[in-house]
Amino acid sequence: MPATNENTKQIKSRQRVAQHGEVFTNPREVNAMLDLVRDESFRLDSRFLEPACGDGNFLIEILRRKLSLLSSVKSPTEWEFKSLIVVGSCYGIELLEDNAEACQQRLFAEVKEQIGKKNCTQGYEESLRYMLQKNIVCGDALTYRTAEGKPITFCEWTPIAGSMQFSRRDFQFDFLVNQTHQYSLFDEQGEAQSFDEPVRSYPPLHYTQLYRYEE
Repeated sequence: MPATNENTKQIKSRQRVAQHGEVFTNPREVNAMLDLVRDESFRLDSRFLEPACGDGNFLIEILRRKLSLLSSVKSPTEWEFKSLIVVGSCYGIELLEDNAEACQQRLFAEVKEQIGKKNCTQGYEESLRYMLQKNIVCGDALTYRTAEGKPITFCEWTPIAGSMQFSRRDFQFDFLVNQTHQYSLFDEQGEAQSFDEPVRSYPPLHYTQLYRYEE
């Protein structure tokens, strides 16, 4: 859905507006707001969280801005690795399941469009889908709970310098936004932080093997 499309629908139905207050932000307004944090929106690893992400109007524009930084990358494997750094920095929570799924699919399609007709390294697409499933969550940002009533948990994806690997640590969302803690995964500067209470830590995996964390 191009950012220049001024005809983007802002509501799906009056019933959804009445029941859930669902109104989508027009791409023109999205980009105007992102321009207020322009430096961060064009930084590869700055983290963004959209707590009511809908089908991804904000996240798709953030993704496009960040992926534009890879235009000079010639190596296909380097592009894939860095694209996952980008995807791993984009987080969303959405109350409605169909929107959450549409957001995941939309971000996946955008990355695939950027790749074009080039063949992907085996395992890359599986890792891309897995990362999006972990980062775009169906739940309620106000209660910190998923649609199933479980605590919302987010993954911290950290690229390991000098390798094509990521490390992963999981943190409960309510912990991340708790004012009593000094650090936040989504701090104002977008800097990666260290935490003392991960729910779980995982050994590093190659970027084409991230989906195997589920095994």
